[in-house]
Amino acid sequence: MLTLHVAEHSPEAAVLVDGARVAAVGPHEELAAAHPAARVRRWPGILTPGLLNPYAPELLEVTYHPDPREADRLGTEPIGGERARALFRADPSLLGASARRGVQRMLAHGTVAVAGDLRARPALDALRRSGLAVGHRPPNLPGPPSLSPTPLILLPPLTPGAPARFAVFDVRDRGELVRRGAHTCVATVLAGKLVYRAR
Repeated sequence: MLTLHVAEHSPEAAVLVDGARVAAVGPHEELAAAHPAARVRRWPGILTPGLLNPYAPELLEVTYHPDPREADRLGTEPIGGERARALFRADPSLLGASARRGVQRMLAHGTVAVAGDLRARPALDALRRSGLAVGHRPPNLPGPPSLSPTPLILLPPLTPGAPARFAVFDVRDRGELVRRGAHTCVATVLAGKLVYRAR
């Protein structure tokens, strides 16, 4: 089935998806006219190729992402540093579930690709199952590791035949995205599937 994704503030960059691939990229009106049977998904904001987060090891192997059921004891925000190391030392089995929650948090921030050498099998397994692409880590990272790193790294423009992975952010333009950060994500698509949608 063909699906046409269009965002309110970037109608010139609509994306037609066929299965796991990009079928076409162009103005919404033209694609809709050429493919009237396509299912249409309308989003606020802008549609982008998505983000590369270069901090995969830091976010998936040495950061603990609390389970919502642990909120009373550990809060809801990612835990790093010695506190995270202590949690993993006390119970190494926590790493797998934490990495899976970390991947979900990345998807919720418009991440479609990651970089950095993962070594722990639970984190590697979580990454493989997610469908996130793996890219090259920039030689110089300003840090600190974050789900919305500075600067944001947008991937190259989408092209027909490429894997259908992209993200939509509820902002008016890329300048606002840079100012407000990746938490403005409203949708993330990997392999043509909607893997995150803001409530």
